[in-house]
Amino acid sequence: MPNFPRRRAKNSAAQAKLPKTSRFSRFARRARGEDLDRPRHRGIYLLPNAFTTAALFCGFYAIVMAMNQKFEHAAWAIFIAMVLDGLDGRVARLTNTQSEFGAQYDSLSDMVSFGAAPALVMYEWSLRGLGKLGWIAAFVYCAGAALRLARFNTNIEVVDKRYFQGMPSPSAAALMAGFILMILDLEADVSGLEMAWVSWGIAIFAGLTMVSNVPFYSFKDVNFRKPVPFIGVFLIALGLALIAIKPAATLWPLFAIYGLSGYGVAAWRAAKGKKVSLIQTEMDSDDPSERH
Repeated sequence: MPNFPRRRAKNSAAQAKLPKTSRFSRFARRARGEDLDRPRHRGIYLLPNAFTTAALFCGFYAIVMAMNQKFEHAAWAIFIAMVLDGLDGRVARLTNTQSEFGAQYDSLSDMVSFGAAPALVMYEWSLRGLGKLGWIAAFVYCAGAALRLARFNTNIEVVDKRYFQGMPSPSAAALMAGFILMILDLEADVSGLEMAWVSWGIAIFAGLTMVSNVPFYSFKDVNFRKPVPFIGVFLIALGLALIAIKPAATLWPLFAIYGLSGYGVAAWRAAKGKKVSLIQTEMDSDDPSERH
């Protein structure tokens, strides 16, 4: 029987000279510093952006519920968006997954949840009875929230981070949604149209306060690891109990006090002889060291 030459012998010999690679060899090359010139893919972190997406959904859900005349569901959706908005940043810092994409996505979500949603919910519940004055008040609030978020993103060089510059948009949204919940919880025959002028004043106040220079305490310097007196723990427990018993009637007074606290801080600074400017009238300095 004739023997035919095997042509694969030469190819197999050539392949035998090549270094063997495994599926994990690319990770070894990266560990040695190779392939550093290749462009890296910019990924999106799932966990913090999932919280941001949930907050965005709550804002969209509030708008839909307002269109269906279910204002209690709409107001609670705004409060849930506040909780989720407070969690996404903390989750990103705890898991070391901060990114520029997440920061921009969070601002867009805040504009829907704390800008457009409260304005539309308040308009459908009460302001539409005022005609043009109603939708103008809703627009003033919406524009104030947009300007507040834009200024917060650009004004990163802040000397005293204990205070916000103007009312934060989540607190302004809570001021709007909390008022709706409180009126609905009174179980009285009071419609939103009868409270139109009160709603108009709240919307104008919240919109203008967001774009003002009124200092609001940020609670960023609170150290939860520091020991506190026993009375502090008791007051926290008492506050949680009051909120649990009557949440709709308790939340709005708390945020109303916070909304007025900024003007109290401004008056206290003015009484001490410090320069206080409630409205920004000067151009921002290009030098970060000169910003205040």
